[in-house]
Amino acid sequence: MRVTTRHTAAFLAALLLVIAAILGTQERPRAQEHPARIISVVPALTEALFAIGAGDEVVGVGTFDKHPPEVATRPRVGGLLDPDMERIFALRPDLVVFYGSQQDQIAQVTRAGIETFTYAHGGIDDTLSVMRRLGTRVGRASEATRLANAIDTQIATVRARLAGRDRPRVLMVFGRQPGALANVYASGGTGFLHDMLEAAGGRNVFEHVSRESIQLSSEAILTAAPDVIVELTYDDRMTEDTQEAEIAVWNRLSSVPAVRNNRVHLLLGNHFLQPGPRMADATEAIARALHPDAF
Repeated sequence: MRVTTRHTAAFLAALLLVIAAILGTQERPRAQEHPARIISVVPALTEALFAIGAGDEVVGVGTFDKHPPEVATRPRVGGLLDPDMERIFALRPDLVVFYGSQQDQIAQVTRAGIETFTYAHGGIDDTLSVMRRLGTRVGRASEATRLANAIDTQIATVRARLAGRDRPRVLMVFGRQPGALANVYASGGTGFLHDMLEAAGGRNVFEHVSRESIQLSSEAILTAAPDVIVELTYDDRMTEDTQEAEIAVWNRLSSVPAVRNNRVHLLLGNHFLQPGPRMADATEAIARALHPDAF
């Protein structure tokens, strides 16, 4: 498969978003008033705002926001790497949702007297807590609680369905160079990806690594010898041919049990990598890949 500069750039941009999501930070102090004009450059929290009924207050969204479809009607203000501060200020927000790593932008907005809500999460429980806090901040506490509880219940149902089953050893990959086994990033033993994998009835081959993300060499993958490889990708526009080609890349590691037994799964969609309202759907999709006979 021919790898273009556009594909590589898209991969790097998506990978940075995932790493930023995984790393997170702590939320800044919140004002007491409910905002009337909200900007969010964080796709997971933009989606959460709409899901809890605060969509009408959202006046600007990030470059990578795709869900729900209503975000297409909002002005774009850049994202993690390219925030357009001039446009952000022109939209006159009273609350801006940033990534925790955007310290310069947070400082600029704060100096202007505008409140910020900083993206922060770890595992599934932390992510649900952030949703609840965001709901409280924007005056939708009960709606956010219902959303978080529904996600929690759906994930618990998946866990219960798979209780007592053998748990395959799984390598959870969330980024690599298209068409190659280079720049491979996988879930370590903490964070939302690890939690989703565990809830889906898998055992993380790197559960012993107390990090949320790991960059892997081919040698490390060979040594880990996973029973199943689950690869998550933002690119939900891939054709069947490109999907097959990307799965075939793993044939270069033919001695790995997952490859030898044709248990390499490529799951498409940003909901796997943006821990928001569709997190439970993503967890169930992983479970279906690992335990197809249970559904």
